Amino acid sequence: MPIEATNQEARHRLEMRLGTLLRVGVSTAAAVVMIGGALFLSRHGMDRPAYHTFHGGPSDLRTLPGILEGALRLREREVIQFGLVLLIATPIARVAFSVFAFLHERDWLYVGISAFVLVLLLYGLTSAV
Repeated sequence: MPIEATNQEARHRLEMRLGTLLRVGVSTAAAVVMIGGALFLSRHGMDRPAYHTFHGGPSDLRTLPGILEGALRLREREVIQFGLVLLIATPIARVAFSVFAFLHERDWLYVGISAFVLVLLLYGLTSAV
């Protein structure tokens, strides 16, 4: 079997795995957000909103530990927020997976590009504006 055919098969397998990773990540995030939305509506669906005063979100929704703790306790806003964190983490996981896949293939150009993109994503996610 020619080397070129083997490389094409490896690329196809990589693309299929990356596609599966994205589908599972987005589907999981959507399911978690829907569960949080259902919890929120079941507990607050009949509440009358008070639009005359602005109430900012709780500080627990602004930190990952707060979100995780609240989601484990099935607090509806934290469950929704956790779903959104999963949605944000999905493309980051895709890029991280790509780095390791290209390392395995010894494709150094794509390792460098993917690692650079991963660093930019993580910097943008963790840096304070």
